[in-house]
Amino acid sequence: MTRTASEPHSPGAPAETDTIRVAVSTVIFTLRRLAGSDAVQVVLPLVRRTRDPHEGQWALPGGWLDATEGLDAAASRTLAETTGLAPSYLEQLYAFGAVDRSPTRVVSIVYWALLRADEITDGSVENVQWFDAAALPELAFDHNEIVGYALWRLRNKVGYSRIAHGLLADEFTLADLREVYEAILGRRLDPANFRRQVENSGTLIPTDRFRTGSHRPARLYRYNQDVELADRGPLDARH
Repeated sequence: MTRTASEPHSPGAPAETDTIRVAVSTVIFTLRRLAGSDAVQVVLPLVRRTRDPHEGQWALPGGWLDATEGLDAAASRTLAETTGLAPSYLEQLYAFGAVDRSPTRVVSIVYWALLRADEITDGSVENVQWFDAAALPELAFDHNEIVGYALWRLRNKVGYSRIAHGLLADEFTLADLREVYEAILGRRLDPANFRRQVENSGTLIPTDRFRTGSHRPARLYRYNQDVELADRGPLDARH
């Protein structure tokens, strides 16, 4: 059964107005090339709700926090249960706890994840569909607000961390990397300026391999693994 992050008590169950439940939801970003185009867009999976409230509406994947598990474990578990996905990069985003966000009192601990296109399985999962992150329908609960905040964080982090690596293969060209930045930021970047900035950043290591094709060979790069994907400060030691 598909579960999402903010489900009410079972029908007929006594109301527990003093109870605050904790749920975990995840915003998963990946890139998808538009059909018949060279452009790519940021997309994310949503789960169609099968019960009230908001039955039939799309929502973020998630579920209830079990009393015996940690938050990271709950995020991974609920993702596997609802979408079958297991992203390699998963980071806690924010806690959403507005009093009126759900019919019962629910605080959602929201994670965000990055997924490479080759990490997405071909098998379809019941009630799961991928959407353009910048053009979502009206989602259940406050999930539009949550996705908007996650996109804002992604666009800010791409400028000062190697967060784009979570969307790239292990080796890539500078054109591949620029394509990721352009998809995240939603605008075109000057190729010469971009090359200069990333080559001076100290995060890339040129390889001795090239990608060949209809254009001139393009050098392949890899990320410097000594540079963290994203700096989470003193909490890094706990992960």
